[in-house]
Amino acid sequence: MRFLPQGYSSLQLDIVGFLAILGESSVLVQSQVAALSKFFLLPRLLPAPQALIRTSRPERLESTRGTVVGAHSGSCRQYVSHLAHLLHNGSNVPAYSIRCERITKRTDEPIPKTIERFPWMKANTSGPKAGHEPKARPFGPVSALSILGSVMSIALFTLAIVRDDGFALVAILALSFLSTIIGVGNRWFLKLKKRTQKRKVPPSDVVIYYPNGALLIVKCTEEIARELYWHPEECDYMVGPLMYRILSLSGTLILMFGVICLGNATLELQLGFAASYIILNAAYWVAAALPAQWNWDLSNYKIDKITIGDGGHNDTFTGVLFKAISITQTAQWARIGDIAPKSKGWDDWLRDAETIAKCGETLWDEKEDVIKPFPEWNYDAALSKCLDPDQDSSKFV
Repeated sequence: MRFLPQGYSSLQLDIVGFLAILGESSVLVQSQVAALSKFFLLPRLLPAPQALIRTSRPERLESTRGTVVGAHSGSCRQYVSHLAHLLHNGSNVPAYSIRCERITKRTDEPIPKTIERFPWMKANTSGPKAGHEPKARPFGPVSALSILGSVMSIALFTLAIVRDDGFALVAILALSFLSTIIGVGNRWFLKLKKRTQKRKVPPSDVVIYYPNGALLIVKCTEEIARELYWHPEECDYMVGPLMYRILSLSGTLILMFGVICLGNATLELQLGFAASYIILNAAYWVAAALPAQWNWDLSNYKIDKITIGDGGHNDTFTGVLFKAISITQTAQWARIGDIAPKSKGWDDWLRDAETIAKCGETLWDEKEDVIKPFPEWNYDAALSKCLDPDQDSSKFV
């Protein structure tokens, strides 16, 4: 069986231009954090550039499903902001678990060059001073992709000159500078809401409820709560809406022109383009599969995990809810955030749970950073009694 009966010259690669527009999903997954990096403006080969040529740009970072409630303030949001989701590693929260964390801002202390988000990443306390805002990691996966695309552009540019291929030269110039045009249109800066008034406010503790029944209790200041939980991150773009539309139109025309030139390049250069786009698509897919935290520099926030005696694992949502009420010493957040069902039985149970919680001492030992043992109460039997008052009262302990 022969594949090239007329020799190498009979190989047809006119479809190679199609490879330049494949891979939209992997490009879009990391497009926002990539546009926050300075490397996003580099002229380079970019898979599926049309994915970033949109009629409008997102005004904020993508949020995650969940409910955020102020334990004492009464504030409520029906989503978890992107930065908060990354900081608390919300993607790996076990069902019916409860966690407690304290989040503060680093000020004068040296920050680690490598944050201990994963067991094999050891912290190095010889890093620079803290105090900067969240930003894209200078040499994270998305930055490496931009550098890889630039290297491939230079290699193909050199090969086109050596092979004296005019169409390939025009194609590489058009497709490379297309990424810069797209970069200018999508380049943005992160804006976090700052607290301007210094009036006295209730404690800023936050309770985050995840769809799988897990609860996270966060102790923080009002300034941090506003930055991460109550006000979504805003995207401050480099250019305005009108200039963005002009750049998008220009980018669309350049993309079509570049693909046409690519289709008329010589076979050797088409092979080079095909190999480059295949490698880039694979690299973008791998980068999209990596944890999102690898692309962000959030080292200005310091998170301390608070030890819970029983590990924080529960078999039922009732247990999670009672323990969270015991820690916060209030049940109002469960009502405000619609975390507990709305019925007379549940209202009675929440009232009883709050009473039991307030009878003992505060469970959060801030000096030792541990949660003391929870009050002894048969919360499951108590809930059954509240929902069905006619059952045997001996079970209500």
